[in-house]
Amino acid sequence: MKILLTGTSGQLGRSLAKALQDVGEIITPQRAELDLSDIASIAPYIQQCKPDLIINPAAYTAVDLAEKESELAFRVNAEAPAILAQEAKNLGIGLIHFSTDYVFDGSKSIAVGERASYSESDTCAPLNVYGASKLAGEQAIVKSGCAHLIFRTSWVYSDFGKNFLLTILRLAKEKTELNIVNDQWGTPSSTLFLSETVKQVILQLKNDVTHAKTHAETTAAWWQQHQGIYHLTPNGYTNWCEFSQRIVAHAAQFGLLSFPLPKIQGIPSSAYPTPAQRPKNSCLDKRKFSQEFGIPLPDWDLALQSCLQSMASEKLQSTAN
Repeated sequence: MKILLTGTSGQLGRSLAKALQDVGEIITPQRAELDLSDIASIAPYIQQCKPDLIINPAAYTAVDLAEKESELAFRVNAEAPAILAQEAKNLGIGLIHFSTDYVFDGSKSIAVGERASYSESDTCAPLNVYGASKLAGEQAIVKSGCAHLIFRTSWVYSDFGKNFLLTILRLAKEKTELNIVNDQWGTPSSTLFLSETVKQVILQLKNDVTHAKTHAETTAAWWQQHQGIYHLTPNGYTNWCEFSQRIVAHAAQFGLLSFPLPKIQGIPSSAYPTPAQRPKNSCLDKRKFSQEFGIPLPDWDLALQSCLQSMASEKLQSTAN
């Protein structure tokens, strides 16, 4: 299987490249080779490499800056996926695309319980340019008629790049007190979790096709059965303040932080204004994904511990070397 993977300079793309290296031939173009902001270059590149599958984690993710750079955000998050989708359709292959919880306005009740979470059929109403551009990308993919899986996820973090986890770890070393928003609810999703889970989905596709007599017909049937939009995060919900507290506590447990640890207290969103409005409730209902693929999802706190434990192991190995 030849897989075209975009955005490998980003945190999710980098994690997927590592996870999928034993699945098939992974094509990982650098920005100089495939720049999703250069719309005219996308189709020729895909036609040249002729992949069996396209995976698109690449995105414009600067949520606040997108309010000023709306044209660029829509070019990367909407126009580029539309071209990827059309080329996938032309080649008769599938497209796996990643979207966001920010397609919702967060007005659904944030009371604890599964009823408070957004399902795939709930009405989308993004509050900011970033969310609107990602929703436009989803709509373009569906409209194209290509075989597709769209995974909406939330609060993505990793041991690489710019993200909330690394910001909190840095601030915990610099400050004695941290004030973190506590009225926005969602589920943190590590790229380690996302990449390993998506790998299992791809292996299901690969296994079904490998054991089939007619490759093309089986591939088409698999996509026809499974294609659609899915919510994909670990289980459970939290807020940014509690997420911060768990990050610091677990980081200390794994030797990534030393005592004394900073005091972390919650503040309302109104006390920390940002250019782009954020949804108060980003909780996503994952039951459709679990029922369709049968892949167990960990609790978000366990996924966080796995990420931090991996960081601690790499730090230990680096020190030993």
